[in-house]
Amino acid sequence: MRNRLLSAYPDGRDDTLKALQVALSLGMDHPLTIETPLMWLDKAATWQLAHELGGEELVQLIREETNSCYLGERSKLFEWGRGCGLCPACGLRAAGWEAWQATRAATAS
Repeated sequence: MRNRLLSAYPDGRDDTLKALQVALSLGMDHPLTIETPLMWLDKAATWQLAHELGGEELVQLIREETNSCYLGERSKLFEWGRGCGLCPACGLRAAGWEAWQATRAATAS
């Protein structure tokens, strides 16, 4: 499923990464591939994939040790992880967490 809420920053977009891949390949003088397997998943699907790959331990590691906050805020820990809770990246992550939790609750019933 393609994420309809794309990054507000152009450095995380497919066109930018394709251009970087071309530039790096030219600079290295051999083909180089940048893999972006999460780019086409929404945040709920990303949380689900983390759970499938590593269970609750991996989900908790991601919550506690990573962030995607545009402001780099790490001191606040929300259900969905660290961040400011206000920027677009935090909003996407929070919405994805909530959607994943709702899906889990529905399938557990």
